[in-house]
Amino acid sequence: MASAARRDVPEPPDFGILKRLARDQLIYLLEQLPGRKDLFIEADLMSPLDRIANVSILKQHEVDKLYKVESRPALSTSDQLCFLVRPRVKTMKYIADIVNADKMSGRSRKYKIIFSPQKFYACEMVLEEEGVFGDVTCDEWSFYLLPLDEDIISMELPEFFRDYFLEGDHRWINSVARALQLLNSLYGPFSSAYGIGRCAKMCYELWRELEEESEGDSQGRKPEIGNIFLMDRDTDYVTALCSQMVYEGLVDDTFRIKCGSVDFGPEVTSSDKSIKVLLNAQDKVFSQIRNEHFSSVFGFLSQKSRNLQAQYDRRRGMDIKQMKNFVSQELKGLKQEHRLLSLHIGACESIMKKKTKQDFQEMIKAEHSLLEGFDIRESTSFIEEHIDRQVSPIESLRLMCLLSITENGLNPKDYRSLKTQYLQSYGPEHLLTFHNLKRIGLLTEQAAGETLTAVESRVSKLVTDRAAGKITDAFNSLARKSNFRAISKKLGLIPRLDGEYDLKTPRDMAYVFGGAYTPLSCKIIEQVLERRGWQGLEEVLRLLNGTEFSEAGAAEASPGRDSQRTVLAVFLGGCTCSEMAALRFLGRERGCRFIFLTTAVTSSGRLMEAMAETRA
Repeated sequence: MASAARRDVPEPPDFGILKRLARDQLIYLLEQLPGRKDLFIEADLMSPLDRIANVSILKQHEVDKLYKVESRPALSTSDQLCFLVRPRVKTMKYIADIVNADKMSGRSRKYKIIFSPQKFYACEMVLEEEGVFGDVTCDEWSFYLLPLDEDIISMELPEFFRDYFLEGDHRWINSVARALQLLNSLYGPFSSAYGIGRCAKMCYELWRELEEESEGDSQGRKPEIGNIFLMDRDTDYVTALCSQMVYEGLVDDTFRIKCGSVDFGPEVTSSDKSIKVLLNAQDKVFSQIRNEHFSSVFGFLSQKSRNLQAQYDRRRGMDIKQMKNFVSQELKGLKQEHRLLSLHIGACESIMKKKTKQDFQEMIKAEHSLLEGFDIRESTSFIEEHIDRQVSPIESLRLMCLLSITENGLNPKDYRSLKTQYLQSYGPEHLLTFHNLKRIGLLTEQAAGETLTAVESRVSKLVTDRAAGKITDAFNSLARKSNFRAISKKLGLIPRLDGEYDLKTPRDMAYVFGGAYTPLSCKIIEQVLERRGWQGLEEVLRLLNGTEFSEAGAAEASPGRDSQRTVLAVFLGGCTCSEMAALRFLGRERGCRFIFLTTAVTSSGRLMEAMAETRA
């Protein structure tokens, strides 16, 4: 199995302290508004808040009623209102409407806004424009990091991808830098830092500036994390666009994992109720199958079921004393394991039904052809058929983007044809989505004549270095060549197979995509850590158009053995379940531990939804 340990892997650091710090700060902020109060919570903060401080903890600190921030203001009777929100202009207008309505009715109340993870100047400007800035007090809840599992930390900022990579908005850079500063102070100092991407470099440089200002609180103690690798999502779009084939990835694609948990509906639970299940290492069944290729999962669950039945059957030959011990010590655990086993079997069956309905095997075959560069015309015909049958607007977009990126853009005839068919099948309101995909470089049209890179190079020679940097940024926001074929060949992303690929006992990271493709992002991390820098990867960097960096700190001279075998992999713009599974495999092979810090767990569906923009 892919999850079988081969070498001694360091234990993960205790990330529970991150939760405790966040909880203590929130309680402190709530107590700044003494007395009973109603708490208004933004929708996408509800699940993270529940993982940090549940309702009973909030009640202990005089929170009376909880309301969801919605388009229609809730009718609260409390004299004190507290708003726990993201720093968004729309939310500021919502709060301003409540305050102004109270003013109109002559009602006097206290208002407190707690921004998470930080407040932005634009929010204060909106409050001032609405005439309520003097009526509210503002605070920041520095809730940058939420541990979702023993090796996953999320910033829970799904909007990061669109904000930075599409809109060019740098507002979250400071949040990432402060998150890194917090991790470095608790689990560092990090001895080596590597990265690729403009966003990664900005975050790294700002973090280093913050470290210099704080004079390095982590100096002089044994580090728990030795290396850090930062990567922009646009370094590798291909991996994020491929259909996920490991169990956790398929659960995410089918049921949508949110904040480390999933809602299994009646089709899984075999009842009329939905059940919320926390997916982490505490789930003994899930922890053993999360990284497995889906083809191996049913066999494992079947064997697990037989083993559980055998443990139950042991009761038959027991005397009274043995039965008493069995009931008090083992029965509860067996029942819990049986419940989880039933849920995961139900989830597998539900996934199978959905994938069979969607002609999953044909889709995988088309994807593999695109990755390998064979039968492109047949794959294009499959995508056209997919669009014409109106299987799924998101899936159709994903396949078009994968075709575009692997082929360095579509030829003008194919681009116009696919775009026309898509708009006819799914509606002209999707026109803006194509504009967004083109801007970000996911779905582009091959241009006749010289490439953008050549134009950029020529223009840059005519201006100063500072101006050249701005021009480069501008060109980078436009469609750029992905050079996927050349990169794939250089790094050996498509494994050479002698016979059939063994998915039960895989030999490399390519198993996460059925042995057809090694995730580019994971291969880059593997190569850089192996070489301890970017030496020898100059040609790959040129093809990636990457902004790379590499730096070793003073801590490298006296490394702690386990810390040097623990790597913090930071994904800016989202990390997929497939990438985490691949790097866990690599970690077991090399005897090291990967910790994942991501702005949010992502998938092809989430990327397409982030780009989607419809206008009636």
